[in-house]
Amino acid sequence: MENQQKVKNLIDLRVQAKLGGGEKRIASQHSKGKFTARERIHMLLDEGSFEEFDMFVTHRCNNFGLEKEKYLGDGVVTGHGTVDGRTVFVYAQDFTVFGGSLSETMALKICKVMDMAMKMGCPVIGINDSGGARIQEGVTSLAGYAEIFERNILASGVIPQISAIFGPCAGGAVYSPALTDFILMTEQNSYMFVTGPKVVKSVTGEDITTDDLGGADVHARKSGVSHFRVEDEETGIKTIRELISYLPQNNLEEAPIETCSDPINRLEDALNTIVPDNPNTPYDMKSVIAGIVDCGKFLEVHANYARNIIVGFARFNGVSTGIIANQPNFLAGVLDCDASRKAARFVRFCDAFNIPILTLVDVPGFLPGSGQEYAGIIVHGAKLMFAYGEATVPKVTITLRKSYGGAHDVMSCKQLRGDFNYAWPTAEIAVMGAAGAIEVLEGRSIAAISDPAEKAKFVDDKVNEYKDKFANPYQAASYGYIDDVIEPRNTRFRIIRAFQALQTKKVVNPLKKHSNIPL
Repeated sequence: MENQQKVKNLIDLRVQAKLGGGEKRIASQHSKGKFTARERIHMLLDEGSFEEFDMFVTHRCNNFGLEKEKYLGDGVVTGHGTVDGRTVFVYAQDFTVFGGSLSETMALKICKVMDMAMKMGCPVIGINDSGGARIQEGVTSLAGYAEIFERNILASGVIPQISAIFGPCAGGAVYSPALTDFILMTEQNSYMFVTGPKVVKSVTGEDITTDDLGGADVHARKSGVSHFRVEDEETGIKTIRELISYLPQNNLEEAPIETCSDPINRLEDALNTIVPDNPNTPYDMKSVIAGIVDCGKFLEVHANYARNIIVGFARFNGVSTGIIANQPNFLAGVLDCDASRKAARFVRFCDAFNIPILTLVDVPGFLPGSGQEYAGIIVHGAKLMFAYGEATVPKVTITLRKSYGGAHDVMSCKQLRGDFNYAWPTAEIAVMGAAGAIEVLEGRSIAAISDPAEKAKFVDDKVNEYKDKFANPYQAASYGYIDDVIEPRNTRFRIIRAFQALQTKKVVNPLKKHSNIPL
């Protein structure tokens, strides 16, 4: 009978732990359109796969009456489970317990999960919904954050780290997500900032709302902090599951290969006419991507930020591939500070996790102007160049139309160890556009002609001469900088064949402690 009572006590304690801060606070969470920590985990993981750790942990603080209020689990649910049968480790902050605020013991729980994820070589997913540090605990709470940060840093490039922001994330709490690979925010209830609106008002006098300071839209469009902005938590969790499907378990493994029903030799006739005759006319690079990837399926990353460049994941013959592509539909696909940083970070992620890289090029150059120069376009452009040059994964580059100046070099050219560099017949690979080049080359001759009609004819002739020489891919091909000029509709097949040939690629960078990328 005594043993039966002990078992009953265990069952009762489990029921108590699963209630978190109690039914009243759970109802309050639901009333805001938010799920509880356990509900989120069960939505994320395969049914019945969750194994929880540290359900009976409680805080150790005796300050400000906190010793009178203790909850099993202490504000975070931790454990492991599977996503599509693959093991992941997960933690979810519980807003119903002290507003999800971080205590010493809560930090220890999170650190344990991260340590185990590293030991097992599995992704770690953190669901953030927290009011920040638990003020009653003082410096031990701050130390707890630093312990988490250190693990984020050590895990970087070793296991995929994903952060979902499903509520507040403020102060020091923002730095753990910022150290992870991907951040996802919901439109209604999530926000991130280092200092809140009240502090901003007291220090700078600026009146600003929570949403305008650190809402999902701000971080998806303006700051680039958030990689995914989603409508609600259900959509967010589906996005995380989709994202995980493209990623390997760790840096020593390959991403899972899916069975492909899309023929590798499928011809996409629309691509033969997608590039307009007028070189200044835009077109949608996403239509090109949809036409060449498996079943038209593309998971875009940073969709709302620096839209002049596109990054994301797709598959070619079932193999996960990272895509970087200039977007002529936005700012003519020009490279600026934000686009360079966005693409550089994505290239480095793919390289860290053995994901092949496809680059689709249509770039007129770097965005000129004092604003870009003052913002450090030199250093930001160098980041993208560094990322491509450092990457050892298979790299296939296709130039569709413009590839001008320094931007040509930056976009995975042959000299940055591009493995297969192809071009469409519409490609123009040159130092600059024809009109600008003639102004530089023939400026004095043009100025010396007084008759407007004669001047116009002279300029047109010289522009056409320049175009004949450079507004095509064949000069670059004559030097071997372009491996082949391909028919656009056959692009999918050529990409797949190229990546198949690169499966056994072996490239090792020089031995070093680490590189010093121009940050």
